[in-house]
Amino acid sequence: MNSELIRIIIESIDECILTDENFGIAFSGGIDSSLLAKISDELYKDKVILLSIGFPFSHDLDFSRKIAYDLNMKHFTYEIQNEEFNSIARNVIDNLECNNISHIENCIAFYFISLLSIQNNCKLVLTANGFDELFCGYDKYRQIILHGQKCVKNFMGERIINELTLVNEINKISKEFHINIKQPFLTQKFINYAIKIPIEKKIHGPSDNLRKHILREIAVSLNVPIESAMKPKKALQYGTLIHKNLTKLMDNNKDIKTKLMTKIKH
Repeated sequence: MNSELIRIIIESIDECILTDENFGIAFSGGIDSSLLAKISDELYKDKVILLSIGFPFSHDLDFSRKIAYDLNMKHFTYEIQNEEFNSIARNVIDNLECNNISHIENCIAFYFISLLSIQNNCKLVLTANGFDELFCGYDKYRQIILHGQKCVKNFMGERIINELTLVNEINKISKEFHINIKQPFLTQKFINYAIKIPIEKKIHGPSDNLRKHILREIAVSLNVPIESAMKPKKALQYGTLIHKNLTKLMDNNKDIKTKLMTKIKH
């Protein structure tokens, strides 16, 4: 099953690459983006660049630098500064028709990823979105599995729909930069395959704090650094400190907080 999944992953990545130009990977150094990076590097070698963003000394910047070095891949980073973050966060909130704070935080992150991409003459960025949804990456799967596999698959379907909505919102942000952001693991073909993989290959029960086991096995077999392959999930908005700084911005600006709360109510 592992070799078949590797084949499907390769096909899904390959179907996203339609030109000979360089392309980027939104990279945190975690299992998902590192597996995407490792396979892409095997397929395309010097065409792949890793793109990481975050506030100075944030977890994602520090960890991505280490793993990119271990992978021996080209890596570019963007350190977000407070003043520009406040301006861009306001702009995203004003212009995005979205009532989900997590989605807004992700869209802010992808604004900076798009900016970093265009700075490095890269018009295509791949993300590993979909792995968490399809391979039980979220901690809530530990609660859901107590109610049986049918509930797990229903929740999986809900998470995929949510992620596809986020993808559309991200595309509105990246359009400003004329950047194409693609998700090879959210195509219908990949979803149809991954959703049939036995649940026990993904999560071992309610006490499983790691999850995504089949992906981790593949990562280790492909020589992804073990520190990355076995790293627990840390959401993008937390690893980059975007959530922390958006919360601070909202606390210090009642107009922004009111605007967000109004969106959520509606």
